[in-house]
Amino acid sequence: MTDLNESCGQLCRELKAAWAIAKKDIRIYYLKPNIIVSGMLFPLFMFLAFAIGRDAPPTMLVPGLIAITILFSASSIEPVSIPIERRTKTFDRLLSAPVSLHSVVLGESMSGFLYSTGIALVPLSAGIILFSTPIVQPLALIGGVLLTSFCFATMGTLFAAYPTESPGDIMSMLNLVRLPLIFVSGVFIPVNALPQIGQIAVLFSPLTYGNDLIRAGFEGTTHFNPLMDVLAICVFILLFQVAANHLYRKFNE
Repeated sequence: MTDLNESCGQLCRELKAAWAIAKKDIRIYYLKPNIIVSGMLFPLFMFLAFAIGRDAPPTMLVPGLIAITILFSASSIEPVSIPIERRTKTFDRLLSAPVSLHSVVLGESMSGFLYSTGIALVPLSAGIILFSTPIVQPLALIGGVLLTSFCFATMGTLFAAYPTESPGDIMSMLNLVRLPLIFVSGVFIPVNALPQIGQIAVLFSPLTYGNDLIRAGFEGTTHFNPLMDVLAICVFILLFQVAANHLYRKFNE
């Protein structure tokens, strides 16, 4: 019983530390111009470049816009905040604080998750208000938005482990991954319409499963089983979290 109480107390302390880190990022970085551009404007312009001129109903276009917005917004906070804090040496003080590395990684990921979830409400509201796009499966939509946001927030934290003081260095590497993900995830081209090699590649993209769940919220159908979508995103989250913890420990020994 004593061990259980100690474990619960330790868990509460770690979660409080993670939340304190997330609040710090919310207060300092959410309104920085480079985050607004990379997290909001860039995905919007990219989506418009592909959507304009296409004869597609809103139920096909709106889920894609939400998925792209989540991808870029969720993974834009940490690649900016962590290099800046390395430059000012505040990240070193954070790592030396009496909290575990797991709390640091979780807290940084939470800031991207909350930012992305809030930003995702913009295209979601636009789809409902401006295009009268119906929501057929609310649970699939909510689950898709939340899980995908946390997944890519963790991916952003993972890339930010690279020991540099320049956000541009991390953003360059990150875009080498984010941009291909868009084209092999069924966002613009349905999975069934992709060539065989593309249909194999989609299995290794977390955006595939997030987009599938979000699209189910509007269309009511999924390419994969919804439980498979949820399980796959959770596996990616676990892999990103474990890899991030390993890299932060390696680069800061």
